[in-house]
Order: sequence, then C-alpha cells, then structure tokens
Amino acid sequence: MNSEILEQVGITKNESKVYKALLELGPSHAGNISKKTGLHRRTIYDTIEMLIKKGLAGYIVENNIKSFQASNPNRFLEILNEKENSILEQIPSMMGFYNKTKEKEETNFYKGEEGLKNIFQDQLENNKEILILGASNSAFEILPFYFKWYDKDRTAKKIKAKIISSEKLHKKIPLSEIKYLPQKYANPLAINIYKDKVALILWIKSPIAILIKNKEISNSYRKYFELMWKIAKK
Repeated sequence: MNSEILEQVGITKNESKVYKALLELGPSHAGNISKKTGLHRRTIYDTIEMLIKKGLAGYIVENNIKSFQASNPNRFLEILNEKENSILEQIPSMMGFYNKTKEKEETNFYKGEEGLKNIFQDQLENNKEILILGASNSAFEILPFYFKWYDKDRTAKKIKAKIISSEKLHKKIPLSEIKYLPQKYANPLAINIYKDKVALILWIKSPIAILIKNKEISNSYRKYFELMWKIAKK
C-alpha cells in the first residue's frame, strides 16, 4: 500500500502509517500499533482520534480496554467525493471573482469595411479618449458615410481624440486635437490606442486590422504616442 497516495487524499504521514498498520494487524491495542509503526503511544492515541473523526477508524471496548480497527478503505472514495462536492459548491462564487478580476487578453483580425466598423464601434463603448497615430485621409475615403455617424456619436458621448498625422487632413474632426509630423513619414498604417486596446489598421482598398487587448501593450503604445505627441507640431 502506497502511503504517499493516501497522504494526497488529505491525511497526515502518521495517520497513513497508523491506518496501514490497522489494516495489516486487524483490531489492535495501542501498544501493538506502536510497535508496528514505531510511533509513541501518545502519538498513536492522537493519530487514531483524528482517523476516527475522518471516519477512517473505529474502536471496540473489551474489559475496559479499547481495541482499534481500520474502517473500510472505500471511505477514501467517500472523502474524495466530499472534497469534490465542496469544491463544486464554491466554483460559482470563485468564477464570479475570476471573471471580475481576470485580465482577458485577446487578439482579433478584421478584414474589409464591415470588419473595421467593429473596432470603431468598440471605441464608442465606455471610453474617454482615443489616441490615433498615423491618421490618413484614406480612412474617410474608404468609410465616408460611417465616420459622419461615428463622429456624431463620439461627440455626444464626449469622447475626445488626439490625432497625429503626416498629411493635411481634409475632414474637420470634432472634439479633437491634431498635430502633424513631416510628410515623409506618411504611410497607410494607423495605430488607434484606447482603453486597454491597440488597433493596427492598414488603410488600403480592402482594409485590414489587428485588434490587441492587452494592458501592457496598450500602455507601451500610449507612451510611444506621448513621445511622438511632443515631437509633432500643430
């Protein structure tokens, strides 16, 4: 009988020794169990008391002397079931805390005009500020009607935008502050930073985007934006 396996069920090393001895000896006095295990008689009594509480041992009294015996080994299965049931009862409560505190990390890929609308719709949900590095007139050309609605909704929700571009933007963008970098840095890639997310958007004929939800990554891009904001000119 493997004592280490019994210990994994939740009994101590001494309890495992005594239970094993009781199985091998059958009903026995404390002195016999002490000789079998090498444990002190006081330890034997304390250990058997714990086994009795766990339902793993019992005793009979003959001539005012206690004789101890092991319970059916199936009791270990009952203990495991009891532990499992106790844990199952706690799972809903633990999941509640987990879902509240766990930082969910996600990476999603979007393609086409309709796919990109998911990102901009997300920017309008529970948000205070949007940072855009690399704003391009191409965005307004690809989604001309959508951005009219988007800016109207963003303004109503008082979501501000800080924008850095390398080309003169033709469209007036409400509730925004815009700075510019030299024209030579212009490219079709725009980086949108908001909440704990970063959207990398390639404004080409069939636009594509990668949306990353990760607090450390968004903070890193935010710091990079702050650096470029200091360099850019109004």
